[in-house]
Amino acid sequence: IRIVSTPDGDPFKERFFHYGIGGQSFLCPKRNFGDDCPVCDFANKLWKEGTEESTRQAKDLFAKQRFFSPVLVRGEESEGVRVWGYGKQAYKNLLTIVLDPDYGDITDAEDGNDLKIMYGKPPGASFPQTDIRARPRKTPLCDDAVGGDDRCAELLDTIPSFDGLFERKTTEEVNSILEQFMESENEEIEKFSNNPSPSA
Repeated sequence: IRIVSTPDGDPFKERFFHYGIGGQSFLCPKRNFGDDCPVCDFANKLWKEGTEESTRQAKDLFAKQRFFSPVLVRGEESEGVRVWGYGKQAYKNLLTIVLDPDYGDITDAEDGNDLKIMYGKPPGASFPQTDIRARPRKTPLCDDAVGGDDRCAELLDTIPSFDGLFERKTTEEVNSILEQFMESENEEIEKFSNNPSPSA
């Protein structure tokens, strides 16, 4: 892939999400916009309870950090600029490349670097990992095979607006999602309590 520079010069966009609450994932109003977030408030309350179960639940509810960058996928340039989403570890790997003076500006349209992304589960590992390596040779973003400068200008016009990429939910909407989630959780607990598993 090739990370494409954005008009504001920062192609590494940070967002915080709440995942899997009532089957939904959404931007955290507090961590992204400074608004009140009922999910954060509830998670903090659980965390302060300090029990093993409440701490586990709080961790599930806390907002998770994600990063997003506009990219061209090599061999698929006809698809235009797409958005690549990745986690904290991949971001740290990217930073080591971006801050390495030997590479300079890897997003430079005339003289940048493509990145090779390898994703998989190494032997003995519990979770898949993302390995990122910069190709050492400097290349233009759009060579003649892609269509040259004219095609490049068209591609750069297709960079998605990150402000409108994800729906922004209000505090009230988030509160409604949390309430529905809590109701369904309570129903599950009641169902389990009324139908306990037979003793072995």
